[in-house]
Amino acid sequence: MKALITKTITIAVIISLCSCANAGSKTFVFDKNKIPEPVFDSEPYLVDFYWLAWQQAYDHMLYSEGIPQSPYMDEVSRLDWIWIWDTCFMVHFCKYAPDVLPGIESFENFYGPMYDNQPSVFKIHHLDNPPLFAWIEYEYFRFTGDKSRLRRILQEKRYLQKHYYYLEYEYSKVVPPFANMERHFQRLPKGYKWSGNPSGMDNSPRGRGDYDNMLWIDALSQQALSALYIVKLAETIGDNDTAAEFQKRYDELKHLTNKYYWNETDGIYYDIRIGGKNEHVKVKTPTSYWAMLAELSSKEQAERMAEHIKNPNVFGGEIPLPSVSRDDPDYEPKGFYWRGGVWLPLSYMTTKALEKYGHLELADESAYKLLKHMYRTYKEYCPHTIWECYNPEKPRPSTKKDNISVTRKDFCGWSALGPISLFIENVLGFHKVDAIERR
Repeated sequence: MKALITKTITIAVIISLCSCANAGSKTFVFDKNKIPEPVFDSEPYLVDFYWLAWQQAYDHMLYSEGIPQSPYMDEVSRLDWIWIWDTCFMVHFCKYAPDVLPGIESFENFYGPMYDNQPSVFKIHHLDNPPLFAWIEYEYFRFTGDKSRLRRILQEKRYLQKHYYYLEYEYSKVVPPFANMERHFQRLPKGYKWSGNPSGMDNSPRGRGDYDNMLWIDALSQQALSALYIVKLAETIGDNDTAAEFQKRYDELKHLTNKYYWNETDGIYYDIRIGGKNEHVKVKTPTSYWAMLAELSSKEQAERMAEHIKNPNVFGGEIPLPSVSRDDPDYEPKGFYWRGGVWLPLSYMTTKALEKYGHLELADESAYKLLKHMYRTYKEYCPHTIWECYNPEKPRPSTKKDNISVTRKDFCGWSALGPISLFIENVLGFHKVDAIERR
């Protein structure tokens, strides 16, 4: 399914900060002329949905005094807290308007307090949220070709290396002044301990409720992902020492992943129990695809992983990629947050993981089905908007952790990944953009 997309010349937006006295204030107006304009004549309502997502994203570009970077992208939760993984995923659509929305710039509100002792009135909620900075920095670089930023974050400031080392070595329950919560991410010989809320999957049935006695496949894969992209970024600017160091780290994590977490019988990666028996915790979730995104899988393993997305009893069907497989005893058809709800960050990640192993048709099909589900929910459920996460069986939002009320509305926020990024990349068909190759 292919179409055209046109792009007006991007004009830098000069924004005055002098009038911003309060968190959440703003002084700008949404301007469609500064956003890529898609053409999709067969289903023009998806273009309308695209513009709705951009409008809501603009509504969540906010100002605040007392933080390193303002304006910043708000994740649609609280004005005084910020989340690492929400912000990282928002950059995946902000990159289509890099001179307009402060996507990558919002990283300064994490880098500054954590690694430069910069003061901030914001609290970082979960310092051990999924460590995605290096992946996002690389994807953003592909859109800009700005090597000066890479030299700053890798050589001058070493933010990416420091964040990797922080999670690898500096385990402490002490909550620093710029944070809200104690840390759970902890390195052990065979992987990493973690917990539901900092992992982002608050009430997931992973571990059958026993988070403390398992090692997390996504934690291991995400550290490997960080190492992989630090290597790519370092090679881009000729930093051979950094590339060599993190290639070694990546290779060690790849070995651990395939030695302990791969289940040959089921054809998927599982979390494992802590202890000597390496017992797999057999709860299938899309987090297993972090291993594919980090290029830890062989071609044969990726083929078997793809089969689960084709299977309507697991992650397939007309509404793909529920947050736990449909054949799991804890799957909840109303969503129940992370016990079946369809979440755009996991869906986007899984789509990109499929692309890495050449499963473009499956990636495109899954993205298109998800986008249609989001649109049907927008049209059929009131209020008519974009939601934090989605019901895995009906055109409506998922239920929250009480399994009664529905999740947050106007969530752009990371849910804009569907109407913007998946629409451009997997429905219109722009699978790769490369500023260096001018392609």
